[in-house]
Amino acid sequence: MPGAHLLGMSPAPTNPRNRRRLVALIAAGVVLLLLTGVGVYGLLTGPRNSTTPDPDSEPGPVTTAPPTVAPSTPLPPRVPAVPRSADPETFAQGVASTLFAWDTASGLWPLDFTSTILAVGDPSGDEQAGLASDVAAYLPTRDAWIELRQYATRQHLTINTTYVPDAWSEAVAQAQPGQLAAGTSAVTIEGTRHRAGVWNGQPVISEHPVAFTLFIVCAPAYPTCHLLRLSQLDNPLR
Repeated sequence: MPGAHLLGMSPAPTNPRNRRRLVALIAAGVVLLLLTGVGVYGLLTGPRNSTTPDPDSEPGPVTTAPPTVAPSTPLPPRVPAVPRSADPETFAQGVASTLFAWDTASGLWPLDFTSTILAVGDPSGDEQAGLASDVAAYLPTRDAWIELRQYATRQHLTINTTYVPDAWSEAVAQAQPGQLAAGTSAVTIEGTRHRAGVWNGQPVISEHPVAFTLFIVCAPAYPTCHLLRLSQLDNPLR
């Protein structure tokens, strides 16, 4: 370049090897500036706080589906169990109340009541068949039950008197040795049977006196009382 040396400028190199070396130096300088800039940026911002979540990597809110609750299934109707007792008269009252308390609209059947009474029957099983026959005589037949259900017939017992009949003492005295288990007794119940239902859309009620005897075995044969047999309804021991 004419006059370049007057301004303190050296003429541009014309050697191709020198030109490539100059390009390499310039490229290295640019990379160094970039690395320096990144380092300065890191010093200015400081280290990333490890407790601060990265908004780009932070998981979204977790939603939990409510637990599925299965619909409850209503329990089938059941006859209340006969209350256990070691006292003969208390036990007899529980048996009588359970035997007479039924409702044809409850979904239960006479056999349900028979099974409940047999559950407190003779543990040896010797009297179970006879007891089942006794209980059946106190309950409506299946056909009668279906008929009574049309009128929503229900029943319960009011107990008026509970006692050990005098005739039982005579029976014990006449029994052969070993014929009666220790703790066997008889309890007579006198009360009122109440029935209610619906006839032609109108409520109807009736009352009828009843009496019967329960034959029971308690201690010392068993810790609690058990039912052996029932007398005919309205034909008790007195």
